[in-house]
Amino acid sequence: MIYSVDVRIEAPVRDTEVTDRVADAVRNVFPDADPTHEDGRLVAETHTLDAFSDVLHEQEILDTARRVFLDNRTDEGFTFSLKKQAAFQGVVNFAVGEPDELGEIDVEVRVREPDVESFVDYVAPETDDGQPVDPDREYGDRFDPEEAEY
Repeated sequence: MIYSVDVRIEAPVRDTEVTDRVADAVRNVFPDADPTHEDGRLVAETHTLDAFSDVLHEQEILDTARRVFLDNRTDEGFTFSLKKQAAFQGVVNFAVGEPDELGEIDVEVRVREPDVESFVDYVAPETDDGQPVDPDREYGDRFDPEEAEY
């Protein structure tokens, strides 16, 4: 199945931070994104969450990710935030509760096709005994945004 999504990623750059390091944190978890500096923050866009989904599989946090995505969904997509410090290490750690003093990486996913729930199933499938229950996606499958039809 072809998924059509627009992903917007924003991360504040504090005065005490090096912009390139914050960009590295974003690219560590979203390697297909190309962050640019705008008014004290980095902004990036991508059209795939395949590499991010691979990290969720590797870290075995599909249930947590799925819960966060579904708890923050709308008719058009979903949002979530990640701890910037963890992203520096290439680790996905969802931000909940009080904001971190360094700020978080905020992600907004707009799903154009097919629908929000199907895309969540693709990125963070349901699990049974910790194993993904998804006959359509193999771990490591990658979507090439260059081949997408928009």
